Amino acid sequence: MLSQWESGEQWRVEVSPYALSLDQHVKWVADPGAGAISTFSGVTRDSFKGKTVLKLEYECYIPMALKTLKDICVECLQRFDVAKVSVAHRTGTVGIGESSVIIAASSAHRKPSIEACHWLIDTLKAFVPIWKKEFFTDGQVWKENAESRLLDAES
Repeated sequence: MLSQWESGEQWRVEVSPYALSLDQHVKWVADPGAGAISTFSGVTRDSFKGKTVLKLEYECYIPMALKTLKDICVECLQRFDVAKVSVAHRTGTVGIGESSVIIAASSAHRKPSIEACHWLIDTLKAFVPIWKKEFFTDGQVWKENAESRLLDAES
């Protein structure tokens, strides 16, 4: 399977079975009018609630994931005074210390790009149809996002 991505003038989204490159996304959002580039990298940790994590696996329906990622990027550009945004998510196996998600945003000043990254990761976790399976030393479990449960409770 190849990496799949889409982009517009101010946004780029990617779903990939391969290691994600923070540098690639930082370079993509670089803009002559931007004095700030903020990033977020979600990395697989080695433990969760006292259990040893061996790895994570992600699955998604790529066309729907790309469309939803694009939609949240477009909304982010409307909400925040940012120049460009880029969001990438891994599929398949993601080992300890590897990035599952990378977000980059550029803006003239630091606050909008920082706020955009925060909003993008929260919105991605709540709405993008990507599913995570955690593998522990004593078993495995599919995980839902806490953000999705919060949205359901508000409905």
